[in-house]
Amino acid sequence: MSVKRILVCEDEDSIREFIVINLMRVGYEVIDVNCGEEALRVFDESNGSFDVALLDIMMPGIDGFQVCKKLRERSATMGIIMLSAKSQEMDKVSSLMLGADDYITKPFSISELIARVDAVCRRVNMTHTKPETATNIISGPFTLNLKSRTVLKNGQPIVLTQVEYQIMEYFFKNQNTALDRTSILSHIWGESYYGDEKIVDVNIRRIRMKIEDEPSNPQYILTIWGYGYKWSMPN
Repeated sequence: MSVKRILVCEDEDSIREFIVINLMRVGYEVIDVNCGEEALRVFDESNGSFDVALLDIMMPGIDGFQVCKKLRERSATMGIIMLSAKSQEMDKVSSLMLGADDYITKPFSISELIARVDAVCRRVNMTHTKPETATNIISGPFTLNLKSRTVLKNGQPIVLTQVEYQIMEYFFKNQNTALDRTSILSHIWGESYYGDEKIVDVNIRRIRMKIEDEPSNPQYILTIWGYGYKWSMPN
């Protein structure tokens, strides 16, 4: 297995050094920078050869939100984890809506950090694993390709992050079945995920914006109030 490369963008030297030392200690290759401009430059110069980026939100110049947006435009498969000194819900929601896979609120333990990075790396690694025997799952106007890990709607590709793709795959394999938030969280983020279930809701909102004709009146991903969601075809 090849060594996973992590890009760490954090403007506080002590925090950045703490992250770098501990990620290297468990076997990751780490490139660290102290501002958003440098993060984008390093990413471009390396031709995007990173598995995961850890981005601080509050930075001078280009902040973490902007870096996240630009990196996601460059790569749909790289994992992105946001680091925030704030615990406000809007920071978390904004990060996820811009394409981040996860967020960690400072201060955090090193065990939490490693667990989050490991989980995102596992998802990224799935893009390179041997595909299943079946190739396509078709549901109404949608075709999910298990080999290329892509989704088409009426033959047109939908640009999805790996988290979004995995949620879609979970829905396609459980059509017309009500899935509770906890099962979605465990299936996509892992049994030992530290965060809360809001990450499920935000990702569902993001997927609806990409696949629904009217995201505010969804026809495919239905909300089961007080429980979770269900994939269904309109009559």
